[in-house]
Amino acid sequence: MRSQDYDRLYLSPPHLGRHELNYLHKAIEDNWVAPVGPNLDGFEQDICEFTGAGHCVALSSGTAAIHLGLQLLGVGPGDEVLCPSFTFVATANPILYLGAKPVFIDSEAETWNICPERLREALLEMQRQNRRPKALIIVHLYGMPCRLREVLSVAQEYGVPVLEDAAEALGSRYEGQPLGTFGDVGVFSFNGNKILTTSGGGALVTNHPGWADKTRFWATQARDPAPYYQHSEVGYNYRLSNLLAGIGRGQMGLLEDRVKRRREIYTWYQKHLHAIPGLALGPQEPAGGHSNRWLTCLLLNPAETALTPEQLRLHLETRNIESRPLWKPLHLQPLFAEAPVYGGKVCGGLFERGLCLPSGSAMTEADLQRVASSIHAINHLA
Repeated sequence: MRSQDYDRLYLSPPHLGRHELNYLHKAIEDNWVAPVGPNLDGFEQDICEFTGAGHCVALSSGTAAIHLGLQLLGVGPGDEVLCPSFTFVATANPILYLGAKPVFIDSEAETWNICPERLREALLEMQRQNRRPKALIIVHLYGMPCRLREVLSVAQEYGVPVLEDAAEALGSRYEGQPLGTFGDVGVFSFNGNKILTTSGGGALVTNHPGWADKTRFWATQARDPAPYYQHSEVGYNYRLSNLLAGIGRGQMGLLEDRVKRRREIYTWYQKHLHAIPGLALGPQEPAGGHSNRWLTCLLLNPAETALTPEQLRLHLETRNIESRPLWKPLHLQPLFAEAPVYGGKVCGGLFERGLCLPSGSAMTEADLQRVASSIHAINHLA
């Protein structure tokens, strides 16, 4: 059958409930369509209550949150920022915005996140060369907690402040504590494909009240307290709108159910795909980790199967099923060709072997069966 004979099955589409419209209608009825308003305040409070963070600033994107978060940590021109190589480019682009330089760190094979051993190697070498990184960005890839206890221990030992990129990890926990609240600054994304969406948006969380105030100041064009428009610093148009915050408020009440469903989808795939030679699901939870399983991913072992991720991706497209390669490591991107990297083989191997499967929380049993049967069909031919 042709791909157009099937309805499109997307990787991670938005999944709205019934309450988002209530907040939107109320905002429109009350004429709160300006950038600020009750939904914005309420959404920030909801995030604080869910995560336990002291302060939250809702912004136009997770990228904007990383940008301002690095600025809070004092990152500027010529500074070096440690960053995992295996992540979406939005993690590292703000380093360039600030005129700083990324230093990439390889992954470890369990969680696919930043490797504590490689991190220590980088910091030790930099110390010997009298180079001190201004900040460390950690990422919880695909919603999977990194080995936080080990990573934070290394960062603390070398006195490096931490920005925690939890863009994909809202609802995930480590030793019972919500992700996003371990770093000096935490970041979330509410892009359309995330487990909670405001169409587009993000948030910065911190326990430093002065930092939250500074973030709001920068995010609203850095307007000085004067009756006229006066500006002493560079500012940005980074605030989330009151309307989009209303969508977020409606979504927050559904978050635990969405996490539960994504974890069920991972378990379903595990049960129905485990018998395929050379195929394994990942990443794996570290001790103490509880992932939201934002995306279920697979790895193909070339020693056990001739099937490649690209062959599988193209085959799924014939069934109108969207899948996606794992992130191409940033040290392999032309944009960062000159950046130093510590390691690289682990995340490079993951990229070559991996594929993300449809994982949306609205997937039905029939949807899952369609994906699994398609994978079994090409495996039979491989």
